[in-house]
Amino acid sequence: MEDKVQLVTEKEGTQEGSKEIKIVINDGSENGGVELDFVRTSKDSGRSGTDPPCTENETKWLACIEEKFQVRVNENGQIEFEDFKEVLGVRQSFFADRFFSLFDKEKHGRIEISALIDGLRTLTHGSPVQKIKFVFDVYDIDGSGEIEREELKTILTTCMQESSLCFGEEHLNDLTDVMFDAAGKDRNGSISFDDLKNVLEKHPSVLENLTLSATQWLKTVPPSTTGKKGWKHKFTLKYLRNNLRKIMFLIIYSLINVGIGIYTVMEVLEKGTGSAGYLVIRLAASIGGMLLNFNCMLILILVLRKCHTLIRSTPLAAILPLDQHISFHKMVGGVIGVCAAVHAGAHIAHAVYVEVEMPEKNLTAADILFTQKAGMGWVSGTAYITGWPILGILIIMIICSLPFVRRGGHFEVFYWTHVLYLPFWAILIIHAKVFWYYFIMPGVLFVIEKILSSRMFKRARYGQTFITEVGLLPSGVCHLVISRPDNFRYSPGDYIFLQIPVIANYEWHPFTISSAPEMKGHIWLHVRTAGHWTKQLYEYFSALDPIKETPDRDLMRRSHTRASWWPAKRQSQYKVKDKGELIAEKRIAQIMKKVNVKCHIDGPYGTATREIFETEHAVLIGAGIGVTPMASILQSIMYRYKDSKATCPKCHFSFYGIIPETVMNLKKVNFIWINRDQKNFEWFVGLLNKIEKEQIDVAFEEGRDMEKVIDIELFMTAAKEKTDIRGAGLQMALSIMHRRDKKDLITGLSTRTQAGRPNWYKVFGKISQERKGKVKVFFCGAPQLGQIVKKACMRYDFKFRKENF
Repeated sequence: MEDKVQLVTEKEGTQEGSKEIKIVINDGSENGGVELDFVRTSKDSGRSGTDPPCTENETKWLACIEEKFQVRVNENGQIEFEDFKEVLGVRQSFFADRFFSLFDKEKHGRIEISALIDGLRTLTHGSPVQKIKFVFDVYDIDGSGEIEREELKTILTTCMQESSLCFGEEHLNDLTDVMFDAAGKDRNGSISFDDLKNVLEKHPSVLENLTLSATQWLKTVPPSTTGKKGWKHKFTLKYLRNNLRKIMFLIIYSLINVGIGIYTVMEVLEKGTGSAGYLVIRLAASIGGMLLNFNCMLILILVLRKCHTLIRSTPLAAILPLDQHISFHKMVGGVIGVCAAVHAGAHIAHAVYVEVEMPEKNLTAADILFTQKAGMGWVSGTAYITGWPILGILIIMIICSLPFVRRGGHFEVFYWTHVLYLPFWAILIIHAKVFWYYFIMPGVLFVIEKILSSRMFKRARYGQTFITEVGLLPSGVCHLVISRPDNFRYSPGDYIFLQIPVIANYEWHPFTISSAPEMKGHIWLHVRTAGHWTKQLYEYFSALDPIKETPDRDLMRRSHTRASWWPAKRQSQYKVKDKGELIAEKRIAQIMKKVNVKCHIDGPYGTATREIFETEHAVLIGAGIGVTPMASILQSIMYRYKDSKATCPKCHFSFYGIIPETVMNLKKVNFIWINRDQKNFEWFVGLLNKIEKEQIDVAFEEGRDMEKVIDIELFMTAAKEKTDIRGAGLQMALSIMHRRDKKDLITGLSTRTQAGRPNWYKVFGKISQERKGKVKVFFCGAPQLGQIVKKACMRYDFKFRKENF
């Protein structure tokens, strides 16, 4: 069988200086390769005058790839396989070998760089049929003109490896079968080019993707687009409207600091005498000191979490930027560092000035800076002496608060150095005469919060709390089930601080509650292994084996004891407990262990998600373990919806009533979960499966077509998309299987897992067309992704809320 695809430029109407180009893609050759005959058609562009122009991204990519190839080319203008593989960044050698062999027509193990670049340019502008033919030739490993079953299995296996997916042999056979079924072929037969083309024509979405530029298939190392971040968008009306609370806070904060500075200048000038240099030094020291008084008070207010949680239930929540309190805390910390440097530098300059310009005082700089001889300070002239430890503590706290410490697996260093705030404030009260005026009210609130968070108070209020079950997931996530006191009340998306004495006796770590408030008796936490403490937690519960602590004979003994209370016929059902059953019990215990480990909880603390039930159309976006607050919200929504179910007392007919807006104002929820790997979906796939089933049950009971209250979208970023030749075959097979079985092979849900990253403008554009009410986006995940989502929200005038600890 011979299939040829030819692209011949028009002879008439070509621009001056262009030449005719003829491209032949032929699989009828002996080796089944792709024959590419190229003639440059333009002195400037190197392509036909009738070809569509490259997009900016394609042009950059081609230029980048050509530059990379040119660096590795040998003296004969050729590139070898290893260099080819490295430049394209292909993970598995299979696709690298297939790409290389298609360009290496003569099988010399080298490619002419000019032919390779021209080939990439041609694929950029190729027709859909040409691209299908290219896919077919890649999949036709032996060049026979037919894709055999084993060849297809090899392709699908390689696609799985490229996409970080793992399926068993049975699923692999199923994927292979559906491809043959779709082609209308016997499962032990082969697929021709026409068969593959017909399959693609039955799936327009796949075919549509193949019309995209081939650079989307091959480019894995895009050209660098890093540059300076633009500030222009921050002066647009949309940005101001979406960040009004934040901007107003910054304006008021700046005005207060400026006002303090002006007031200090007026005070110094009114009382000041001496030379201009001396006045400058005094002004710098005084302004720095007064600003330190205010900012050292404000930085404390920004971390009064219990106060923030209470404010969220008041009208002030609509005015204050509570969601940014951590960001402002960091910003004020930076301001304190700058003011401290100015203040300390000015006082050092003052000491030198006194020694040099005022010899009549008989004081050296050392006397002033390190003794009480200068008599400065309201407590026995200790201003300079107390200033040094304050400065030292501040330097330590700032350095140990930097991201490379906090997020570099050294959270304990950050935590313990931050405890130095206690001596910092104590010494500061002695150091600065007026600081206690600023500090007294926030200080009292801080002490009250600490008392309410103490173990003694928690024990008196809640009693003792224990971790009763632990689930250890292969992805390094620890699912903790904690006993819930009856008077422990929280809202969906709230978080708590957790302390486990057997792990660390004094460390408290924040985790979002992943269970719904409506669940009685326990709360859930999902803890991802990311640092020293969380790693210790996972290792501790991995080593803890309740079955070993309660040997098999104890299990049997408890069975006998329980059976003695029952009739003889039922005793045998408990006495017969063979070794296989015990092994199965151990296996279950390893997945979800029954434990009894003492712990302490502090909270709950509110987040932006407390606005969820006041929202008309909510979009919940969780990235990785950032799904935990969304899990709590989704469960709570379903609980509230089921609570609206009523039964007629006469006919006993059940129906779902109208939910009052005071309970839930939600009309629609879009849930989007983004994970890198397949295994990460295991965290909450059971919950999502339950939500899907309950929505179907509600529609069935009401006898109507299902209009989902909750729409679920899942994305796996490591998986190759349909536009990528390394994932096209697998994604096509997964789509066909999903259409046949109504179930996703990756997660087992009815919702199809999409490969790659979401196109937020496309996702939000679709949501905006639903017109279910005002849209508010709730995000929990990496800050970088949060900025991308926030930018897309601004385009569609969606409100954006981000969870911060």
